[in-house]
Amino acid sequence: MTTLLVFALALPWLLIVFGCWFGYQLVRQHGRILLSLEALEKGFAGGLAEPPGQASTALRGLPLGSMAPDFELPDLSGARHRLSEFRGHPVLLIFFNPVCSFCTSMVPELAAFASEGQDGKLVPLVISTGEPEANRQLFQKHGIDCTVLLQRDLEVAAQYQAHGTPVGYLLDETGILTSELAMGAAALLALATSPTAQAAPEPGHEGQSKPSARGNKPLDQSRLNRSGLKAGTPAPNFRLPSLDGNELALENFRGKRVLLVFTDPGCGPCELLAPHLERVNRERKDLQVLMVSRQDADINRQKVAKLGLTFLVVLQRNWEVSLLYATFATPVGYLIDERGILKSDVAEGSDAILALAASPRGSATPP
Repeated sequence: MTTLLVFALALPWLLIVFGCWFGYQLVRQHGRILLSLEALEKGFAGGLAEPPGQASTALRGLPLGSMAPDFELPDLSGARHRLSEFRGHPVLLIFFNPVCSFCTSMVPELAAFASEGQDGKLVPLVISTGEPEANRQLFQKHGIDCTVLLQRDLEVAAQYQAHGTPVGYLLDETGILTSELAMGAAALLALATSPTAQAAPEPGHEGQSKPSARGNKPLDQSRLNRSGLKAGTPAPNFRLPSLDGNELALENFRGKRVLLVFTDPGCGPCELLAPHLERVNRERKDLQVLMVSRQDADINRQKVAKLGLTFLVVLQRNWEVSLLYATFATPVGYLIDERGILKSDVAEGSDAILALAASPRGSATPP
């Protein structure tokens, strides 16, 4: 009887001790998990996905000046291609993942670069992973018409020691690596605009590559301007289809001030801005609101009907006009005077765009 009484009195304390011990083990294990996640997060912040515990030398990639390993993969339609098919052109080889936020952040500039690079100087070649349909939707949505090949189990990435996304190399016309492994969107886009990528081989030296581009060129030195045009610059002319099927050119509006706004039907802030632009268009007879949008015409017509917009909307196919105006964000805008000269630097965001609309005549920048 005494034994049972002692056991009954001790049991709650034993349970408390066990609970404390068990809780401590959980907290310690949780802490280890958090530390591992933190380490992974730091790796991904640089655009890399290095496996835990792997030596950093694995991130160095293939040696500069070596021959790029050949491979064969299917494209998004199922047709198969070999890397050697692209000989005769410099190639920017990009390892990509459609669910990688660092990859998708470079999609607008990749689209503009792919459109710009159709003159035969440089071929962007994307090696992606994941389901074909997910890749098709992503690249079609953003109008990227470069070649996209799908690897099944990172087999090509392993050949190139590409242990993360986005990473890649610049190849010359003969298939020689003219860059070290470029890690991150900024380094890849810098490779795309490097002198090695743009220059054609000199006569008589087709087989002699100069491995000068290393992916370290900062974006502010690259040829592709991303910071917008400055006030006083002549507004680049363009001709685009409107939603009613006609074509409009910017030069058609000479003699009138134009508020030029770049948007996207999937952009939330753009949708919030649109009713304010409609009010400006109705109230300001001296100012023409002209919106440059993207994606399918039907999607834009639905958006215009939903919001009751009456101002002009034209559609760029990829980012070709955004490229001319040196900005790929939305919403952004410019104020253009009667002579076709930019009266403002680029205005980023709804408030800055509406400030442009409210600026008095003769003012070069919004108040």
